[in-house]
Amino acid sequence: MKFRDISLPAFWAVIPAAGIGSRMRADRPKQYLDLAGRSILEHTLDCFLGHPMLKGLVLCLAADDPWWPGLGCADDPRIVRAEGGRERADSVLNGLLKLNELGAGSDDWVLVHDAARPNLSRGDLDRLLDELGNDPVGGLLGIPARDTLKRVGEDGRVLETVDRSVVWQAYTPQMFHLGALHRALADALVAEAAITDEASAMEWAGYAPRMVEGRADNLKVTTPEDLQRLQQTFSRR
Repeated sequence: MKFRDISLPAFWAVIPAAGIGSRMRADRPKQYLDLAGRSILEHTLDCFLGHPMLKGLVLCLAADDPWWPGLGCADDPRIVRAEGGRERADSVLNGLLKLNELGAGSDDWVLVHDAARPNLSRGDLDRLLDELGNDPVGGLLGIPARDTLKRVGEDGRVLETVDRSVVWQAYTPQMFHLGALHRALADALVAEAAITDEASAMEWAGYAPRMVEGRADNLKVTTPEDLQRLQQTFSRR
């Protein structure tokens, strides 16, 4: 892969991992389920911990999380723990506050990534850093919509077919400057705005994040079927 600038920017990472993943119907939060002999969370952390431009990583965990201390990476000095919140946005905001304590600057890049998205490729991570390193706003990984999309009414009937050429599926990491993201999330939470990811907070604050195309196999584990697909992917390696 060729880069316009071989000097990728340094960055911090925030991983919100306080959710329980109820749709998995498992005995533990989904980030601790087994994937090819290790937890999903360990695979997720690998891509960041193995990157030379990582300045530090904040992991946002539930205060009473009993599974994290048993992982092999729990004592990694590059990982700092922050308390998770009630919603994803609360957890990420706590992570950003922890970065402030660690001495991160307002203009430093922060990459927020789903704890249950363990198949992020190094190529996608480098592409995001390369394409957004000089962007005034930042952005996120995603893929263009490939299937026909329908808008449906409350009665379950199709209202219209949506132009898929302008629709993308949002993935993570999502990459923004620490100060701008902090303000956007804090203000959106105070306003009780509907925030589903970091990009939506930035959009609410008036910014236009840039979409960077990544790989479709950067899957988030949400259902047992997702985990089965990733088990097959990892077993082929």
